[in-house]
Amino acid sequence: MKIELAGENSLIIYFGDSASPEVSAQVQQASMLLQDALADVLIDVVPSYASLLVIYDAFLTDNFHVQATIKRTLSNNSTADVTTGKVVTLPVYYSSESGADLERLAELANLSVDEVIEIHQKTEYRVYAIGFAPGFAYLGEVDARIAAPRLTTPRLKVPRGAVAIADKQTAVYPAESPGGWNIIGSCPVRMFDLMATPTMPVVVGDTVKFKAITRDEFIALGGKL
Repeated sequence: MKIELAGENSLIIYFGDSASPEVSAQVQQASMLLQDALADVLIDVVPSYASLLVIYDAFLTDNFHVQATIKRTLSNNSTADVTTGKVVTLPVYYSSESGADLERLAELANLSVDEVIEIHQKTEYRVYAIGFAPGFAYLGEVDARIAAPRLTTPRLKVPRGAVAIADKQTAVYPAESPGGWNIIGSCPVRMFDLMATPTMPVVVGDTVKFKAITRDEFIALGGKL
């Protein structure tokens, strides 16, 4: 574990050099422990693949106190249960109609479209981080056979619900936005909704599975093309 200054009121804790279920579990566990240990001075904790950003109220404490609390709190928690978190199944309408890059990605991988869809569904993905936009969950890791680099030229508009792949990650776009990921389908479930409780169906540490649905099922669940 390494702790570094990240700003005038923030510290970042590194738990490893690369992402893995074990490191992700440590990040998740540390996030929960520090929310309790620093409750009186904490503004936010932001988990990522292998690190945790801790933001505190500089009017109430300083980095020396926060660092000491972090070390004391986490000193006996070098391991964590990687199975923590709920399992969420997200329906996906895989098609050329909803996935502009599905056929191209299949050709790139020297696979059929059906094989790409089957492989994407077979893997269970861990939520490593939430970022880029509210509700944008970075899910890993995609089977190497269908991993694909980002588009050379990002699209100006990617529709809400687009299911996409970039390198070894996959994700569901929570809102219309620019994006350079390879789109292979669309999910009718909203990944961020301020009016819902909770606002996001997944959090860091959860596991996501994708399940293929038909066009009619997609429309019935509120999906739009």
